[in-house]
Amino acid sequence: MNKVSNFALILGFALLVTACKSGINSTTSAIAENLLENRYKMLLDYPVDSMSMPRSMTIKTNIIKKVPSRDWTSGFFAGNLWQLYRLTNDSKYKEQAQKWTPFSKKESVNSNSHDVGFKVFCSFGEALKVENKQEYKDVIIKGAETLCTRFNAKVGAIRSWDFNKEIWDYPVIIDNMMNLELLFEASKLSGNQKYHDIAVKHANTTLKNQFREDNSCYHVIDYNPNTGEVRKKTTLQGYNDDSVWARGQGWAVYGFTMSYRYTKDPAYLKQAEATAHFFMTNKNLPEDGIPYWDFKDPGIPNSPRDVSAATVMASALYELYGYTKNKSYLAFADKIMTSLQSEKYILIDAVKAPFILDHSTGNWPKHDEIDEPIIYADYYFLEALLRKK
Repeated sequence: MNKVSNFALILGFALLVTACKSGINSTTSAIAENLLENRYKMLLDYPVDSMSMPRSMTIKTNIIKKVPSRDWTSGFFAGNLWQLYRLTNDSKYKEQAQKWTPFSKKESVNSNSHDVGFKVFCSFGEALKVENKQEYKDVIIKGAETLCTRFNAKVGAIRSWDFNKEIWDYPVIIDNMMNLELLFEASKLSGNQKYHDIAVKHANTTLKNQFREDNSCYHVIDYNPNTGEVRKKTTLQGYNDDSVWARGQGWAVYGFTMSYRYTKDPAYLKQAEATAHFFMTNKNLPEDGIPYWDFKDPGIPNSPRDVSAATVMASALYELYGYTKNKSYLAFADKIMTSLQSEKYILIDAVKAPFILDHSTGNWPKHDEIDEPIIYADYYFLEALLRKK
């Protein structure tokens, strides 16, 4: 009788603890969900202005950094609105997205930037997922044609920056992998194989030269434009040339996973998995899955986090799981998203601005946008939510 009573007591206590934990989790989840809904609505309240696309925010001063269409981040806000429409089915987001999207159109003919993909595809590409309009397709195809003007056949890659010519001859950054989606998609829309072929050549050159033996990637590879030879392997946004800039690893996994989508080249999938494994198992990765801005910053654990690196990686891992059925990718992406959907990372209601998440790091070496809300972190967070669905 005593044994039965003791067992019942232990079982009852265990159930009580489980119920309490479940209640706490449910309460936390409800709070986070409410915070997210409030954040989403703030995007609707932001005034429409072609010269004031929101990029980031310094919370201490309550100042929003606003940019025109030529800034590489200009397409994300329209993209966020389109994605919110798909998430909520609320026509108000679609109406706002339709107002913001045209502001990026002129960037489809701006050959001074390698970020045509970010600016055009993150706005018009998202629009096309909702509305099958020829005008959206035309802008995407025009953007692809413009991006191809920056391709050097000798190097086998699209040139990134035009500045710092006294330092670099022909810089190619890992971020450029993200712009290939514009080319791949434009080839499908137009039937022009050229865009696809250039994207493949760029991906192959990156695959050959951008990665270290441990499958982390360099930020910048500088080439000799006349011979195609590698001049140096360096960085602009990492701690130093041999460090591991967290968002760069996200760009790599995302870029090669996306390239596999269009080509089914197993080498791309292999590299995406290898760099994902490096990221997921890194000894300096915090328990919640949100990385420090650079895995080799000597200031760890007192270094800034980079939520944007986490959202890019989460979105990439959901797609990578779709091709590999490796449940570790799904579990890790879920871990990141669970961490982000909490009061620790969602901006509080008192912050009146068109952003969702806090604690991203833009450019640490320049002391720019450190531990702040940044628009592209929100973009890949929303994309990850859609992919998780």
